[in-house]
Amino acid sequence: MGILVQKFGGTSLSTPVAREHVIRHVKRELASGFSLVVVVSAMGRKGEPYATDTLLDLAVQSGNSLPDRERDLLMCCGEIISAANLCGLLEQEGIRSTVLTGAQAGFLTDNSYGNARILDVRTERILRELREHKVVIVTGFQGQTEAGDFTTLGRGGSDTSATALGAALRADMVDIYTDVDGILTADPRIVEDARQLTYVSYTEICNMAYQGAKVIHPRAVEIAMQAQIPVRVRSTFSEAEGTLVTHPEGFSDVSHGVVDRFVTGVAYVSNITQISVECPEGNGTGVQLQIFKSMADNGISVDFINVTPTEAVYTVFDDKSEQAIAALQELGLRPKSLSGCAKVSVIGGGINGVPGIMAHIVEALSSQNIQILQSADSNTTIWVLVKKEDMVQSVRALHAKFELHR
Repeated sequence: MGILVQKFGGTSLSTPVAREHVIRHVKRELASGFSLVVVVSAMGRKGEPYATDTLLDLAVQSGNSLPDRERDLLMCCGEIISAANLCGLLEQEGIRSTVLTGAQAGFLTDNSYGNARILDVRTERILRELREHKVVIVTGFQGQTEAGDFTTLGRGGSDTSATALGAALRADMVDIYTDVDGILTADPRIVEDARQLTYVSYTEICNMAYQGAKVIHPRAVEIAMQAQIPVRVRSTFSEAEGTLVTHPEGFSDVSHGVVDRFVTGVAYVSNITQISVECPEGNGTGVQLQIFKSMADNGISVDFINVTPTEAVYTVFDDKSEQAIAALQELGLRPKSLSGCAKVSVIGGGINGVPGIMAHIVEALSSQNIQILQSADSNTTIWVLVKKEDMVQSVRALHAKFELHR
């Protein structure tokens, strides 16, 4: 057998009962003959003593003037506590283990504190520990610069750590353990008959994650896709296999024949403002350049972009809308805005080139008297912008229209 990377999130490590499940998963894979690398997040969520957000609150309480470098140093503490705690529990079970920080595990990053990019993963230390038949516990979410300073990888960073290690170690599989059974066709909090998916492609889950599904970070999936390392998203609290993320050609290995499905899931992002700016005839290109350069100069991320010779329409998050409008007004422009919107996405690897998908979307929403404010599409996703008060019903209507409950 080869190397297996297991990643356990904060909820998987937050209580003694949850940690017993973690130990059970470790024992099972060791008994199967795998060499194990276990990536851990900080224990728990905001309000619990060692969670990352709780640690960040300390900086706020101290005046919120902590420099970025030192803030990353603070944020690394949660994973170190989590890793050391798990090491003690494994040793108590007679399982030899060792803890490596992101730096010790070989993560070399740039110095973009708070959202560092991985430049290299030097695995010599990990491989040496594995040859001594130890479980190697790695603190997720962190690395170090060439100068030896601690860095953090941004939100979802432990997922990224896990798939980056999987790629560097040429692991057989990366298992992402969480508090749900796998990837679902929609958010079960608003769609009661959302169904667990047996498998999804890398591209599909990337789009689902970018469009609001929070099961796995898209940056982590992109790394796995580039290295062609399969990923399973599964529950810490059961023995179920969860959802396999792989290339479409790998589906035949798990389903005994590829199922021809057009749509895989429906996702959403809320709290969005639509901005539209008229562009005068004869100078549309110049005004468009001013608009988007202004957004970039102000550090405002734009999405859902539609540009015509006479108009530029795009979206920003609600909390950036006032800043965006002010920046446009400084240019002498008169933007119109509509806040409190939501982007609802229909995602599926089979959408491209199939007639009728957009017709189904329009039919499903119009039957509920839901107005489409804007739309766009790619090879695997069709987006519609709706009012926030229509978001839940939009997701339900589209989930039903494409019969994703089956």
